[in-house]
Amino acid sequence: MNKEEKGKLMRKIEKEILNNKKLPLYKDRIKNKNFPVIGEGSHSAKIMFIGEAPGKNEAATGRPFCGASGKFLDELLAHVGIKREDVYITNIVKDRPPGNRDPLPEEIESYSRYLDRQIDIIRPKVIATLGRFSMVYIMKKFGLDDKLDLISKIHGKVFSAEGGSASGGEAREIKIIPFYHPAVAIYNALTKDELKKDFAILKKFSK
Repeated sequence: MNKEEKGKLMRKIEKEILNNKKLPLYKDRIKNKNFPVIGEGSHSAKIMFIGEAPGKNEAATGRPFCGASGKFLDELLAHVGIKREDVYITNIVKDRPPGNRDPLPEEIESYSRYLDRQIDIIRPKVIATLGRFSMVYIMKKFGLDDKLDLISKIHGKVFSAEGGSASGGEAREIKIIPFYHPAVAIYNALTKDELKKDFAILKKFSK
């Protein structure tokens, strides 16, 4: 799939999300004059970051990880010599849950079909999950249920899975690496150090 085809498919996803009134957080988005947060970065990224759901700043701008946790994510990327524009960053849930609460199971179910399509388009070598909700969703999606554990036990570990395509594309190896969510680290120096240490793993996959 070339760059133009990928861009076209991503725009199709964006249009669908914008207009899908059945999405569980659609009414909230309209009421609060928010934007859906589709994702940004390279459509040919080797590394794809998946968070949970947009926060206040993200919903106000339509950009993922642009608030305080985004600044720390930028710091982490710079720390390991990776440019933000070379990766792809998104969330499972594309609209902000009210009051920044955790996404509900039905919200994850409704929005994840778009995420699945984004993964098929980008075909990353590595999926880096940020936070426990994306960790659980992605590890289950790629058949790693038996490896699932508390994020405090498996953060920074590299798991190998087979990454085909929902549309039947050729099978390929994909690495899944769970990370703490950067938002947690803002208030916890210990987690901040752990994240910096964990992110070093990404160096070998960015080349």
